[in-house]
Amino acid sequence: MPVLVWAGFIFFMSTKTFGGSFTARLLAVILSLIHLHVSPHAFALLNFLMRKLGHLTEYSIFSMFLYHAVGDGHRSAWQPRKALTCIVLAGLYSLTDEFHQSFVPGRGPSIVDCGIDTIGATLGMVIVYVASRLAPAQWEA
Repeated sequence: MPVLVWAGFIFFMSTKTFGGSFTARLLAVILSLIHLHVSPHAFALLNFLMRKLGHLTEYSIFSMFLYHAVGDGHRSAWQPRKALTCIVLAGLYSLTDEFHQSFVPGRGPSIVDCGIDTIGATLGMVIVYVASRLAPAQWEA
């Protein structure tokens, strides 16, 4: 169930509401709260990085939810094939999300974002792998 909720969250974040102007306003508030002033060029760079970090984070979390949703439904030892399946599924979902954005005014599809999303999914699987090695007893079936 969490994977479906997260997929819906990703879809919702792809609406016009959460475009570049939203993150610019959010970044401006954050910088104001910490009393930090930056040049317009630095602001644009920070906004760009914040947006791409959002992609990376969304899909990292998505792949971790997928890992626990795919297969037998309960925790098990590290499964590389299952992890690869999750990365591929997250990458494919990313493509559908970018396709969705092609119909959203003020948004547009980006193959670069799909790449960042897939890197995020891979990062999620690295986190699952490391967690399974640090606490193997919790990952046994």
